[in-house]
Amino acid sequence: MSALDALKQYTTVVSDSGDFESIDAYKPQDATTNPSLILAAVKQEKYARLIDVAIKYAKEKGGDKQAQLQNATDRLLVEFGIEILKIIPGRVSTEVDARLSFDREATVAKAKHLIALYEENGVKRERVLIKIASTWEGIQAARELERDHNIHCNLTLLFGFAQAVACAEAGVTLISPFVGRILDYYKKASPEQDYSGANDPGVKSVQKIYNYYKQHGYKTIVMGASFRSTSEVLELAGCDFLTIAPKLLAELKEAKGPVERKLSPDNAKAADAQDKVSYVDNQSAFLFELAKDPMANTKLAEGIAGFAKDGNTLEELLSQKL
Repeated sequence: MSALDALKQYTTVVSDSGDFESIDAYKPQDATTNPSLILAAVKQEKYARLIDVAIKYAKEKGGDKQAQLQNATDRLLVEFGIEILKIIPGRVSTEVDARLSFDREATVAKAKHLIALYEENGVKRERVLIKIASTWEGIQAARELERDHNIHCNLTLLFGFAQAVACAEAGVTLISPFVGRILDYYKKASPEQDYSGANDPGVKSVQKIYNYYKQHGYKTIVMGASFRSTSEVLELAGCDFLTIAPKLLAELKEAKGPVERKLSPDNAKAADAQDKVSYVDNQSAFLFELAKDPMANTKLAEGIAGFAKDGNTLEELLSQKL
């Protein structure tokens, strides 16, 4: 048995890629995308046809250049999702424009628009997760989407424990704590430290969140993301979901099992008890707790800026086609 097959005994494996032609080899349940992954994919000639679909749609919808550009961008994101859903049995995550990360109303509107595009093309909303940055405004938008519109959300760019608590309280379907980016921060800040195996700060962060959720009965799915190595992945074997890039999926497929289960509901309940905290209707407490975590603050800001930059580049590409 491969390490990948062994991992699947404990954890739902998700592919983290926009290159959907590479996904099928690993038989993941779900798939995630983001602006950076979509941008990387559309630079490949084999995906030019998806751009053509998006441009045609935008021109048919009409409007000024900016309206057409927005329609083309949204249609392209959805087109990638549609193609991915032909390959996987589960759900695909499609991301809201990172530039809306601090605008609750605009995030809700964009999410509803993306879901409408999916449904116009025969995809039920149950097969889509809308990805939203884990800002206070993003979390509140997700609360509204889940509660009032039956739109399921994946809260991304999650680095701090306060973000995880607020997401669970908002009843979001799934969170994506970014393991590798947390490690990146600490390796840069204190390169002399040993971050191997269970000492990895990104791994520790996900373990803490997972145990807290299980101890307090939250149903929100924990999906570790942004891995730098297969060792990080295997340290989180047993986590609800893990979203893994094709390169690491290939390494896991080539490696031989068995894989030790590190996380489980029983282990979580046997772990040191974590006191319950709350940020319901308390933005100031949430922001203060986030402010006390330089890593989470830094990586959240960097992540939003990075996705926004790649979103801009994607728009420039589509603008030339229009």
